[in-house]
Amino acid sequence: MTDLPIYMTPGCAERMRAELKDLLYVKRPEMAKTAEWAAGLGDRSENADYHYAKRALRRFDGRIRFLTKRLEEAMIVDPGAQDKVANGRVLFGCTVTVEDEEGDKKQYSIVGVDEYDPGKGLVSWISPIGKALLKKEEGDVATFKTPSGVKELEIIKVEYIPIETGFVPQRNV
Repeated sequence: MTDLPIYMTPGCAERMRAELKDLLYVKRPEMAKTAEWAAGLGDRSENADYHYAKRALRRFDGRIRFLTKRLEEAMIVDPGAQDKVANGRVLFGCTVTVEDEEGDKKQYSIVGVDEYDPGKGLVSWISPIGKALLKKEEGDVATFKTPSGVKELEIIKVEYIPIETGFVPQRNV
């Protein structure tokens, strides 16, 4: 892994804990029963049910390890608590209203890498736009590179409000 800290909002941590609990206490035990049943059918070398169940158990175990380690290493940051130390600056957990060069206003919330969703205005703190916005204040201009060129955003409003996030779940689990 990388040496970057793992920041996440309380909502992201809550959803990760819920997925972990579901895997540990529902999905994995059910699949273990399926594997046990399939193993009892006889020849395992040609038993598709058994191979499917074992493969699913390995996927579940990998996801369980990932979630456990991620939650152990995470620094859970409450946007409300950030407001007390931000002094008007953009920090992790901030919701920023910006105006682009064409005069369009947009709102972005700075979140962790496990919960980004650009379509909902949730940008990772390590993304180009997230990095450009961090530590800026109202009235500042944030500049960052995109595939189509350099973009500038003027910061109109900085606020610390609850952010409705999720996290990007692993597919096919």
